[in-house]
Amino acid sequence: MKKVSPVILLLFYTFSYSQKESEKISKSITGIQAGLIGLDVYNEMRISDHISLRTQVSLNPSLWGGDAYSETGFALSPSISIAPKFYYNISKRVNKGYSVKNNSGNYFSARLEYLPDLFVISNTKNVHVNDMISVIPNWGLRRNFASHFNYELRLGLGIGKILKKGYDPQIIPDISFKVGYDF
Repeated sequence: MKKVSPVILLLFYTFSYSQKESEKISKSITGIQAGLIGLDVYNEMRISDHISLRTQVSLNPSLWGGDAYSETGFALSPSISIAPKFYYNISKRVNKGYSVKNNSGNYFSARLEYLPDLFVISNTKNVHVNDMISVIPNWGLRRNFASHFNYELRLGLGIGKILKKGYDPQIIPDISFKVGYDF
């Protein structure tokens, strides 16, 4: 009986079970997104056919005012985050004839975010933020329109901790709807 080379078996397995390129997420996407809550500059890099790693730098807004405050104010503070994203419906979208260009699909993610006290842009003097780290599981959907434009909805609930003594962990909601441009 003839022996079959392990290399031939590996090649057969790879070609017989590999997905079409159209059923995979994009290799790399760099873009910018803006919404009522913040501004993001991001890069999303493919790790596998359905998993990407999104890194981003954001400007997060804060607003205050009303009877409890002497003045109405706003602030923008930076944050950095990293989030693995699992696109669970790419193959289904392809089979239905929908576009998956630039990772158009539904996903689950787990975002790790760090909010440092580097700088704050505000209409009030001496505004600072406390250094904070958070982990937020999310569900989201991303869709593309026109040639390079997208919109993304993200919903999640996680936990955050201010990195100073005396602060307990707190629940962090994550609700975001942003429109963006992919370069």
